[in-house]
Amino acid sequence: MLQIWQSAPGIEFKSEEAKQAYRARVKRIIDVIQLKIPDRVPIIPSFGMFPAIDNGFSCEEVMFDYDKAHKAWMKTLSDFEPDSFVSSGYALSGPVLKKLDYRQLRLPGYNISANHVYQFVEDEYVKAEEFYDSFIEDPSDFMLRTYLPRTCGALNPLSTIRPLTESFGYYIALLNNMAILGTPKITDALRSILDASEEAYKWMNACIVEAIEIMSMGFPVSASGGTAAPFDIIGDFFRGTRGIMVDIYRVPDKLIKAMDKLLPILIKLGVDQAKQTGNPIVGIMLHKGADGFMSDEQYRYFYWPTLKKLMMGIIDEGLVPMPLFEGQNNSRLESICDIPRGKAIYWFEKIDLYKAREILGNTVCFKGNVPISLLCIGTAQEVKDYVKKLIDVMGKEGKLIVDCGAWFDEAKHENIKAMVEFTKEYGVYH
Repeated sequence: MLQIWQSAPGIEFKSEEAKQAYRARVKRIIDVIQLKIPDRVPIIPSFGMFPAIDNGFSCEEVMFDYDKAHKAWMKTLSDFEPDSFVSSGYALSGPVLKKLDYRQLRLPGYNISANHVYQFVEDEYVKAEEFYDSFIEDPSDFMLRTYLPRTCGALNPLSTIRPLTESFGYYIALLNNMAILGTPKITDALRSILDASEEAYKWMNACIVEAIEIMSMGFPVSASGGTAAPFDIIGDFFRGTRGIMVDIYRVPDKLIKAMDKLLPILIKLGVDQAKQTGNPIVGIMLHKGADGFMSDEQYRYFYWPTLKKLMMGIIDEGLVPMPLFEGQNNSRLESICDIPRGKAIYWFEKIDLYKAREILGNTVCFKGNVPISLLCIGTAQEVKDYVKKLIDVMGKEGKLIVDCGAWFDEAKHENIKAMVEFTKEYGVYH
């Protein structure tokens, strides 16, 4: 997969120079992943919604106008020329979410200010007694008849249909179930799915065309595949933080069973997306395993085992897991070092650089750790000073990708420029 990524089959580069630049950038990233010394430290800023804001667009505009999103993101690409770039797909499709009346995100211009980034709405969408037994028995039925009706207002009528498993047997069972699907409320829900699907196809096609253009210019696209830790899926989307923390004590065995049920689904999700795009890096955003969320003992029992299996499932497919350890994770370093050497990217928001280098330095490459607060309110010189320290501590022998600690939105243009240009100048290996 790494070789395929570097060769970029099917991409018609705009020039021979763009082709060579693409291969050099990918090789630089691959060398760091494999703990080899590259020609210089890669710089891959996680731009977030910065391209929209920096180029004078509101968050609402780029979510509901794909052409404006494309214009903003391509301008940012030409302004900074990073070693890898995330397409405007980060902006998500406002029309799709609106057609579904999606309730787990507040959309700019609708639930929040047009200038604010979309915001996740965490809640206890299902009680423990509604979730565990049903999900463990049949995840698809649970998603169709319980979860989606509660998170998508337009799909609420689907909660009234019978399980699809009842459609076999005597012919009357099939006929009865088809009749229910013909009721006005159900047909309205199905039309909403069709409308949203057509719009999602339009948005996805725009993202694909943009990604091809980005690569043709000589820039690899950042992680195109994504998945999540089983513990986070349950805590983020189903039970909420409070709910899953209570479940640790009240129904620990069912929590473990549900995570085990999720594991092959989440491995397949990340692997399929990566292979479809040809990009071997699979992002894994981690939310509930940071310091302070649970004890080290609980982390090693509830969180790390399935996260490690998830990453190993991705590695076994020739891909590169890239977990983003959001928050502070100093107490987790001893646990997360248990992974094959040179097979993953560990992306940190906040970490003790010296401790991380000591424990993980011969196991995985590092990404991140430039504070978003520094990019937003610091000076260009302060940014350069921090990046110098980061390279001196973490990047002496390769093993480092310079980036901030998470997606950023409202940063100073000159600070991002300083981070990119200083890395390219100072991060050269002789």
